[in-house]
Amino acid sequence: MTTVAQVIHNKIGQEIFTISPEHTVLQAITIMANKGIGALVVTQDNKVVGILSERDYTRKIALMQRTSDHTTVAEIMTPKVISVTPNHTVEQCLSLMTDGHLRHLPVLEEGVLVGFISIGDLVKATMEDQRKLIEQLKQYISG
Repeated sequence: MTTVAQVIHNKIGQEIFTISPEHTVLQAITIMANKGIGALVVTQDNKVVGILSERDYTRKIALMQRTSDHTTVAEIMTPKVISVTPNHTVEQCLSLMTDGHLRHLPVLEEGVLVGFISIGDLVKATMEDQRKLIEQLKQYISG
């Protein structure tokens, strides 16, 4: 089974984008737009304190008629962070994401942020695992 460590290693863009809770939402969505990402890890003093996603923005800015330039990340971020370790399997992560309706998971090792994976990263890893299994089965059948 593929582990989170392998997923992180195989990611093309391994950079983790973070923002502090004191920044404005406008600053956060600008980073997300410029980097082509759907979420940021919110950190304070090198500790993960939340996640800010496009979903948070839509539900807590647009629908509540707040303004992005006067609202801080802390006001709309998701503070309850579900994280995984590099030793978790792709299957375990997909289960967590499905059960929690999540699209992103921070990867922590001994409390330190070492990666950030998306549902897309996990689907890609699952497809690769299936491709390898099919190839092995074909080789087994053909002798």
